[in-house]
Amino acid sequence: MQALVDLLLRHGVLLVFVVTLAARVGAPVPAAPLLVVAGGLAAGGRFSLAAAMAVAVAANVVGDALWFAGGRRHGHRVMRLLCRVSLSPDSCVRRSELLIGRWGGSSLIAAKFVPGVSLVAAPMAGALDMPWLTFLFFGVVSGAIWSAAYLLLGLAFSHEVQRVLDVMADAGTKALIALGVLLAALVARRWWRRRRMQRDMAMPRVGVAELRELLQAQEPPLVLDVRAGSSLAMDLRRIPGARHVELGAVAALRDELHPQRSIVVYCNCPNDVSAAQAARVLQDHGFTNVRPLAGGLEAWFADAPPAGVAAPTADGPAPAAH
Repeated sequence: MQALVDLLLRHGVLLVFVVTLAARVGAPVPAAPLLVVAGGLAAGGRFSLAAAMAVAVAANVVGDALWFAGGRRHGHRVMRLLCRVSLSPDSCVRRSELLIGRWGGSSLIAAKFVPGVSLVAAPMAGALDMPWLTFLFFGVVSGAIWSAAYLLLGLAFSHEVQRVLDVMADAGTKALIALGVLLAALVARRWWRRRRMQRDMAMPRVGVAELRELLQAQEPPLVLDVRAGSSLAMDLRRIPGARHVELGAVAALRDELHPQRSIVVYCNCPNDVSAAQAARVLQDHGFTNVRPLAGGLEAWFADAPPAGVAAPTADGPAPAAH
């Protein structure tokens, strides 16, 4: 264990940069605790506080910029990638979207300290077309605040940090095993939360082809668009005839719709999570024929009808092509 402490002292600046960068791109590594240790060592003159601060901010900006660029280029498809490789629940995407839509660039500061949202805030800012200069400004500010918070925490509790390092050095291999068990427990907890959310969201979906057929029936289903307002402003596409309802207002539909009304809900989020949440709310209020659209808005337009054939709408059958 002493070798690990020596490694931190000899290559601490590089280690802080690498671990912080890895955390910003989504790896489950303990960047914040490492900064606390660096702050504790800096209090004893064994580590450069300024260097740790500089490389931590740089790693934050570089890591976030990579995801931001991906969000600007690929939009919500990057969110789907994140939810495949991340152990965070998919609902973090919507929380990030609402946060950025309401507070703009300043939301990147708050997002640094919100689990789950921290990872998706940068690509969501890119998907929402935030200007590069705005992103870089708030990226530096948020990175500096986040880095300073943990470094100052280490400075404030430097004696306790040093005591913990001494205990770990004396414990040797046992300390490494304990750290490994703790990290495994954290990963397992996040995996379990994700699995629980997936079970909660498990419900029958309606496919695009089936929905197109239903919309041509004499009594087509009501199609609900539950995307956030910020997402709607960014992507003006909509399934023809769909009605936009914010997720928080879905429950109010119980006062105006018959509980047996056929309803299809869609969003533009990973794993249809917002649509599934809206469908669950409606089911809890007695609606018996409500399903999310599998793949959401992207699936609808990916399966567009051939040129010359008009798409059906929720208001009635499509006119025949001539």
